[in-house]
Amino acid sequence: MIDVVETFVSINGEGMKAGQLAFFLRLKGCNLCCSYCDTMWANDSKCEYVSRDKEEIYKEIKSSGITNVTITGGEPLNRDGIKELLEFLAEDTSLSVEIETNGSILLAPFMEIVNRPSFTMDYKLPLSGMEKHMCLENLSLLEMRDTVKFVSGSVEDLERAKQIIDEYGLIGKCNILFSPVFGRITPETIVEFMKKHRLNGTAVQLQLHKYIWSPDKKGV
Repeated sequence: MIDVVETFVSINGEGMKAGQLAFFLRLKGCNLCCSYCDTMWANDSKCEYVSRDKEEIYKEIKSSGITNVTITGGEPLNRDGIKELLEFLAEDTSLSVEIETNGSILLAPFMEIVNRPSFTMDYKLPLSGMEKHMCLENLSLLEMRDTVKFVSGSVEDLERAKQIIDEYGLIGKCNILFSPVFGRITPETIVEFMKKHRLNGTAVQLQLHKYIWSPDKKGV
């Protein structure tokens, strides 16, 4: 059984399928506590949830008529039963499953899944206060179907992101996104940093849902 705090259909607000419709499955709980977290409510131990098995989740996905599936949290890879769910969903090749993960959980066990999901993995930068929890081994596991996302709130964050990109040779290995911490750094600052360092093979991305709807609105 998996603890689900909400399901809904919307557009992907970020990632390589930004702007496309997706069925969202948000799971309860996270092992990190980032300074800028925008889903802290889903991490509260008192947060309301419904326990569902993999068959129930699959039935709801199929009944939605949506083929993109985004599993998020919280931290979905830290939930009991998640690998079994992913293996079950992978049997349906009509689905395109994406996992949003915070970078602290080793991805290797999930890489073994046939028709595995894609990973959109954060690398937590200094402003988050969580960089010490990053599982650096993951940076050698990512492939071109995967994305590393650097949520940046300062020039210091951007400089650290570039260090990681260079040290682990990420350009050409996986998709790379820079995303501003909403209200903390301007997109223009990120673009100027990309231009200054000739960061070909990277992209800046805004969280679309925070511009289409209120930044605090749930279920979008």
